[in-house]
Amino acid sequence: MRRRRQSDFIVMFSATTLLAIGVVMVFSSSSVRALQDYGDAYYFLKRQLAWSVLGVLAMMIASGVDYWHYRRLIGPALALNLLLLIAVLIPGVGIVSHGARRWLGFGPITFNPAELMKLTWVCFMAVQLSAGKDRVKRFFRGLLPYLAIMGAMFALVLKQPDLGTALTIAGSTFIVLFAGGARLVHLFGLAAAAVPVFVWAALSAEYRRKRLFAFLDPWSDPSGSGYHIIQALYALGSGGLFGMGLGGGRQKMLYLPEAHTDFIFAILGEELGFVGAVMVLLLFFLFAWRGYRIAMTAPDSLGCLLAVGVTTVTTLQAIINIGVVTASMPITGIPLPFVSFGGSSLVFTMAGVGILLNISKYTAE
Repeated sequence: MRRRRQSDFIVMFSATTLLAIGVVMVFSSSSVRALQDYGDAYYFLKRQLAWSVLGVLAMMIASGVDYWHYRRLIGPALALNLLLLIAVLIPGVGIVSHGARRWLGFGPITFNPAELMKLTWVCFMAVQLSAGKDRVKRFFRGLLPYLAIMGAMFALVLKQPDLGTALTIAGSTFIVLFAGGARLVHLFGLAAAAVPVFVWAALSAEYRRKRLFAFLDPWSDPSGSGYHIIQALYALGSGGLFGMGLGGGRQKMLYLPEAHTDFIFAILGEELGFVGAVMVLLLFFLFAWRGYRIAMTAPDSLGCLLAVGVTTVTTLQAIINIGVVTASMPITGIPLPFVSFGGSSLVFTMAGVGILLNISKYTAE
């Protein structure tokens, strides 16, 4: 393998630029709520800055660990992560917030194991697929074990409940399996079989049924299930071409719930306008393009599949979040990578960037 002197600049530039935009937008979108709830307009900003520093450190550490070392570490890491997902669901252990049980607490620090699972799982698949050669082409001995593990994770995450993360895990699984050599006839068959499962998941809970119907017609319940969508569209529509100016948005004035987390893209569009929103989309496009480029030029199958997995997890999550905010998809709570407030998502996303940067040192370009 031939070592490059520097890591991929475009991946680092797009990720760190989105991170910087996120810090600014978290402060702009959260200051009113922070002042009301905590008496400190900088409450969320200070925490986001701390998590950003930890995220950059995670990126630097991961970029310095040669990616083939994951062969030895990833199996125990996945087993531990599954135990943490189970622990979240134990009453008295998992922390409940906004009706969801997704977090574990360690003193003042909360941790979402599902965020780590997204990264751990694609790394595990990359290691196993690169070692198994053509085994994945066989359904029962090759493909089925991955689907069984994914199904267990999907059920655990859906139980929290967190449909957005469950969909991200499922979608990433299919894409990595495709990149790893799984037969298209198997994948298409599984995709068709999964449709009833996803329909059941969307309709099995009353709040998810209401969100689905609100997506189809938000004005049928404007003060209830359609409220988030309507307020987000107000924000995006008010932004116009160039926006109302940083800090000038109105929907963050306690109108739009989760303005600094799941719906931060709406505030970004309101304050930075169509131009600002497109710039963010272009940065995600640059990240995805370069991530898949690293995969195509990686020196071995492990590097290729790791790059595919990390890039897919981040890109798919961004697509779901932006799709929800723009009313292109039914509402499901999932943060915008690099940008939304939140420690677990930010740190593990940046760790994934570090893995990409390490692989890029060995590409054949």
